[in-house]
Amino acid sequence: MGTQRLKRVILDSNFLFVPFQFKIEIFSEMEALIGRVEPVVLSITIEELNGLLKKKSEKIRRQVLGALEVAKRCTLVNVEKKPGETFDDVILRVAREWGCPVATNDGILRKRLRRLGIATIFLRQRTRLEIEGYSGNP
Repeated sequence: MGTQRLKRVILDSNFLFVPFQFKIEIFSEMEALIGRVEPVVLSITIEELNGLLKKKSEKIRRQVLGALEVAKRCTLVNVEKKPGETFDDVILRVAREWGCPVATNDGILRKRLRRLGIATIFLRQRTRLEIEGYSGNP
């Protein structure tokens, strides 16, 4: 048997909160859905999380620190945010270039991804991960 190729999955910032907010092991759950994965966090996602650290609420800061810990288990890919682009625009652009799924719980981002034919992994009923629009082809 040949070795199975890793499938890249871009994780959005809100998805990094799932393990401690809902007690779901996102890495093994993603593998159960699509096989061996290479979870990727874009540099702009880390930038977004670091911005949230400046929030006043101690609860939010604790959650962001937890999300940054989860991000350490992912491959960090440096990307540039072009003038006028939002964090979501960058995720859309990179997912399209790579042809890979995005793990996000952001409903608006999910709709934008689906319109472009990009698969999404998301939390369903606060208990499990689900994938939408995935054909299983590398």
